[in-house]
Amino acid sequence: MTSPETGRRLRRPDFWTLAGLPGLLFVLLAFGVPMVTIVVRSLTDPSPENFQFLFTDELFRRSLLRTVYVALLVTALSVLLGYPYAYAMARSGPVLRTWLMGALLLSFWTSLLVRTFAWGVLLSNTGVVNDLLLDLGIIDQPLPLIRNLFAVLVGMVHVLVPFAILAIYASLRGVDAELEQAAQVMGARPARAFWHVTLPLSLPGVAAGAVLVFVLSLGFYLTPALLGGPADILVSQSIVLQVQQYLDPGVGSAMAVVLLALVLAFLAIASKVVGLGRILGVTGKEGTS
Repeated sequence: MTSPETGRRLRRPDFWTLAGLPGLLFVLLAFGVPMVTIVVRSLTDPSPENFQFLFTDELFRRSLLRTVYVALLVTALSVLLGYPYAYAMARSGPVLRTWLMGALLLSFWTSLLVRTFAWGVLLSNTGVVNDLLLDLGIIDQPLPLIRNLFAVLVGMVHVLVPFAILAIYASLRGVDAELEQAAQVMGARPARAFWHVTLPLSLPGVAAGAVLVFVLSLGFYLTPALLGGPADILVSQSIVLQVQQYLDPGVGSAMAVVLLALVLAFLAIASKVVGLGRILGVTGKEGTS
């Protein structure tokens, strides 16, 4: 098929392009339309002064800073805990790798609500952890392990560390183990070989896992609501309070828009600093023939 204006041959859409159109349409309807509705409501219910109220409200500013702080802590802990697990998966034999992958997937197959309630049972004043410490005589009274930032971090890291593990594992699988062996043959100790060879080559996976965990942490609601206390309110909880308790959906929509803007700003910075497009494998094939 040729264009009469240019004389160039027009490419017909292939099968996979056409097959992806229903999914694209679903994403636009299920996510795009509600997002546009929220933006419009934040500006019209009752007016754009919703944003002025947010940036003059001390409680919202604190919750926003607390949300970023918690997201950074969860990201750091997820990467630190997830890297050794991913390294063990990448360097172990097929049997151990199968068990490790099965244990990892089990967390995805378990409901988020069930996992959060399980941590509530474990960390409560009469829970398993405090009862064990009391029975061993390590403590004289229950430790405050729940309704605080500690419980929120534990619950969120438990939920999000598998995402970091999978991203890091995918990167480590592309690093040939013989590179470490070659470094050791040349006289480097195992720790030095790992630090100077494997770790630098796996940083794209670390960055991808960190970006994914951080973005997911910013919008977390269920775990902070069930495990956190009144002094640890995050932006997601503030949105729910504005809509359900204070009956002010305009301000709640404005909070959601601010949170979305924060996510987009972080992704833009990440794409500039760490090359997010290259990390996620969506760059072009420049330099290839």
